[in-house]
Amino acid sequence: MTQLEHEHSAEAIAARLSKQPGPSYLRDWVLGGVDGAITTFAIVAGVAGAGLSYSIVIILGVANLIADGISMAAGNYSGVKAENDEYARLRQMERRHIEKTPDGEREEVRQIFAGKGFEGDDLERAVDVITANEERWIDFMLTEEFGLPKGQRPALPAALATFAAFVVCGAIPLVPYLFGMDDSFVAAAIGTGVAFFLIGALKSKWSTIRWWVSGAETLSIGAAAAVAAFVIGDFLEKLVA
Repeated sequence: MTQLEHEHSAEAIAARLSKQPGPSYLRDWVLGGVDGAITTFAIVAGVAGAGLSYSIVIILGVANLIADGISMAAGNYSGVKAENDEYARLRQMERRHIEKTPDGEREEVRQIFAGKGFEGDDLERAVDVITANEERWIDFMLTEEFGLPKGQRPALPAALATFAAFVVCGAIPLVPYLFGMDDSFVAAAIGTGVAFFLIGALKSKWSTIRWWVSGAETLSIGAAAAVAAFVIGDFLEKLVA
């Protein structure tokens, strides 16, 4: 028998629905992890393709790790903050519309419920229930009219999650060079490939894709970027030699 994700007793349902949904930082972790591993290994591959020394790999790799990590975090912070600002703007707009044109806003609620199959007394009762409380009314319109989620993600934790994932995953291609390992490029390629696969396999827990398919997909994306960087580095080395 298939194990379900949660219980469906009346008590379990009440307890689950009473909790506010917490923010998810999965997108931020995946974004930072994949980008960190790809960009750092792309530098390693490009330098290796150009036949440059280990010290160049370490200098460029660490510089990229810090600078790009900060850039990614700042970009994600700005993006999430923009989403939150839009949410606040639309919330204020709906509050203003309810105050100025309540009949028009009630008609919007009525048409939304009618589109869901409500009619007659059931339709009017549903409209009355939603519009009886202003905050509930606004929440309903934000979700149904604009398709916005109920919870908003704080921008700073999202940025920190991206930065942490970028640095952790981006450091993997540099480890063999930092320890002066033989065949450092091969070790870096294998380590980065494993990181790509694990990132993809991990994010499959929040999707319907099989873990090995998700892992292989992420691995293929990273491998394509790495091959491109290596080929470009090799081409430029021959071009300027």
